[in-house]
Amino acid sequence: MNVVIVGLGNIGGSFAKSIRHSFKDYNIYAIDINVDTLREAEKLDIINKGYTDFKEIIPEADLVIFSVYPMTLKNMVESYAPYFKPNAILTDVTGVKESIIAEIEPLLHSKIDFVFGHPMAGRESRGLGFSSRDIFQNANYIITPTKKNKHENIMFLENFVKKLGFGNVSKVTPEFHDEVIGFTSQLAHVIAVSLINSDDIERNSKRYTGDSYRDLTRITNINEKLWPELFLMNKNHLLRHITLFKDEIERMEDAIRTNDIQKMERMMVESKRRYHDLHDLEYNPED
Repeated sequence: MNVVIVGLGNIGGSFAKSIRHSFKDYNIYAIDINVDTLREAEKLDIINKGYTDFKEIIPEADLVIFSVYPMTLKNMVESYAPYFKPNAILTDVTGVKESIIAEIEPLLHSKIDFVFGHPMAGRESRGLGFSSRDIFQNANYIITPTKKNKHENIMFLENFVKKLGFGNVSKVTPEFHDEVIGFTSQLAHVIAVSLINSDDIERNSKRYTGDSYRDLTRITNINEKLWPELFLMNKNHLLRHITLFKDEIERMEDAIRTNDIQKMERMMVESKRRYHDLHDLEYNPED
């Protein structure tokens, strides 16, 4: 099988390394605008060959993995569309699905199957040098099937990512994906950015921080070009989650202002219960 990875950064590089480890007989190619990155990947033998001109390799691809920003993805698919190999399978790594799917599916020939996916893995640092197959090990993976997808291609992608090391693979609607990711990922980034930006910079807080602050602000080492795209493309879901979060902040604020210890205790007991429920789900071997 010929696999082409479009975008050889952190996630794209991690796919290349994982595929090389798990599928010894696959040919792995990459497309990127950075020639130095491609030559480095060739030198490390994580790809067979790299290209800056997609026309040289896309017609040979059985599987194409797009590891690019969501707004770039549509433009690329539009450019690549006439060159895809009949019966090729395409997939992606983007963190928003409804709007992307609506734009991309009409661009594709009926013999091309785009099975949209989202690896719930990554690192804050960018570039091939920070890629690693370790980030996929036991991570979650989400597939968002559409009516146009063939069942056998959905199953192929599920089995493919499991062999790469992903643990739980979920198949959900694009709508549910965007709603839940708006909460579990995008809202978390909104909170982290807001928290660290609310600090008094004259205080030099880094001299006094502990694990709590470091854990909460770790994800503020953020890709400022990518995340605004994700926020705006999932605006309605994200704004709803921000409103619900503000409601909870105000409940706690009111309890503190009125010295309502019982209310604070109830909120903390509820949060602890939810935490343990989530923890049990994440590590339940029956799932």
